[in-house]
Amino acid sequence: MGRDLAFLVPEMTLSMAVVFMMLAEMARLPRLVLVLGLGGLAAATLLTLPVLTAETTVFGGTYRIDMLSGWAKLILLPGTAVALLMARAELVGKEREGSVYALICLVTLGALMLSGSGDMMLLVLGVVLTGLGSFALVAFPGDDDATEAGMKYLVYGAVTGSVMIYGITFWFGGSGSTLFSELGALNGNTLVTIAGLIAVIVGLGYKAALVPFHFWAPDAYDGAPVSVAAYLSVITKIAAIFAFAQVLRDLPVNSGWPLVIALISAVTMTYGYLAALVQTNLVRLLAYSSVAQSGYFMLGIAALGRSDQDLPGIIVFGAAYVAMNLGAFAIVMVAGRDLKDLRGFGRRRPVAGVAMVLFLLSLTGIPPLFGFIGKVYLFAAAIEAGFLWLVVIGVLGSVLALGVYLRMIIPMYQAAEEVAAEDALVRENLHPALRLAWGVSAVVTLGMGLFAGLLPG
Repeated sequence: MGRDLAFLVPEMTLSMAVVFMMLAEMARLPRLVLVLGLGGLAAATLLTLPVLTAETTVFGGTYRIDMLSGWAKLILLPGTAVALLMARAELVGKEREGSVYALICLVTLGALMLSGSGDMMLLVLGVVLTGLGSFALVAFPGDDDATEAGMKYLVYGAVTGSVMIYGITFWFGGSGSTLFSELGALNGNTLVTIAGLIAVIVGLGYKAALVPFHFWAPDAYDGAPVSVAAYLSVITKIAAIFAFAQVLRDLPVNSGWPLVIALISAVTMTYGYLAALVQTNLVRLLAYSSVAQSGYFMLGIAALGRSDQDLPGIIVFGAAYVAMNLGAFAIVMVAGRDLKDLRGFGRRRPVAGVAMVLFLLSLTGIPPLFGFIGKVYLFAAAIEAGFLWLVVIGVLGSVLALGVYLRMIIPMYQAAEEVAAEDALVRENLHPALRLAWGVSAVVTLGMGLFAGLLPG
């Protein structure tokens, strides 16, 4: 027991931080809630470093301590800290502001469970924990749009979660164990393997916003506060992708699942960018962009077990995605939610404008930015696994992505329109936390692209 708990110190640290955050919120001390959250996330990140290279399991194999779960902590915990800063800038002074900070950290705890899950029951627990907190975060504003978005998110999550729970019972029946490490026993039992696979794709595909399970994402992101939309677009998504990796790397390859994943990847990449091309609402545009990016993640999933770059590719692109997507949403908080709000933005706020260009070009995959490095890893993994056709679609998708993001970049440097005096005052007096959020994201997006040698693999 002591040995197992020693490996779980980061998770336990975050758990304790969440408990104290809830106590501080009961006392209506939102600033203390934020400080406790940031402190807990920082401590958990530092405590991850000693166990980063460990390759073991705890509690009978139900939770994995490996490269994937270790790097998940180093990606998700700092990403959550940036999201907290964004939430502070957007929600400061709002009633029950501290509840949002506590829920964000609680959802991150569930995301860590997903990322390290080695057992079907822990997978379900991670899905439930991330889901319940996310539904509340989306509905937080309490207006009609937020309530509708929260209800859609809740209903969709309940249905897909139920399908997943029901479907993975076939795997339990076929393998005789709830551990993913025992899924090799399904070799030759094709129908049972396919039944469980479909269920996992439905349950985790919804979390990752893969086509055709993405329909909730644009409405949920648009109805939620922008900072919450940014958080959901990266933390729960990456947790679902990592959970895919934990589950499918133990599934027999001869069941044909890599081809299924590759087809989902191709459709998701293409549809996401095509839908983004016609959006004028920036939050919905970034929501569809997020859908497309999920398709790129699946290149690494399809290559699991057949390439040395499979897990490094998922990890590197995950780190890049957190930085560039959070940064893009942070700039939207500065500029406004509509495409027309970007007109002249780069001239009015040159530093923020340059940062936005960095984020969007990185999302496209332009060198030497972090997003380009991540895509190189994923393309290399897919080619090594025999999916050259999928890489071709991915490259063409990046060309399509350039068209999507240029729709945002070009207006930023066109002649500025008249800005209402009250809007100008609000935008000139940005909360320092928001400046810090997009500043850190910009440094990581550019810096890690230039120093890619520090990355795993």
